Amino acid sequence: MADQTLNDLFLHQLKDTYFAENAILKALPKMMEAATSTDLKSALGVHLEETKTQVKRLEEVFGLVDAKPEGVECKAILGIIAEGEEVVEEFAGSEALDAGIIAAAQAVEHYEITRYGTLYAWANQLGHDDAAALLKETLIEEENTDDILSDLAETSVNAEADD
Repeated sequence: MADQTLNDLFLHQLKDTYFAENAILKALPKMMEAATSTDLKSALGVHLEETKTQVKRLEEVFGLVDAKPEGVECKAILGIIAEGEEVVEEFAGSEALDAGIIAAAQAVEHYEITRYGTLYAWANQLGHDDAAALLKETLIEEENTDDILSDLAETSVNAEADD
């Protein structure tokens, strides 16, 4: 539609991200249960709690831009989550399982990093300063989680998978 604006796109992406975060809330406990490394379980548990806060933060962003918190189906995150579930099934009981879980979790993180980076930039462009600050806070958390998962993979999990 020719009359769509950046604000319309921002709201659509916000709804997409809200759907994605809620889908992630359902997927993380399954990944935690499947993981064998206590450090990985712990990292996923911390991120589960962060994700709950991020959903609330998104609801606050909706309020700041006078929109109702609602999601629109995000096929991308559903596909990424499905791939992670496939890895858990195929590698259950193997030494490579935790490495696969980290890879799947990082695919989720990278998706979230792109979404929050974009939402942050658009919120700034649209003059939604308070919303931008909240989105930036979540972006930093997502980047930190990605770093934690990388460190865990590089310092122990990948080597254990290679035994």
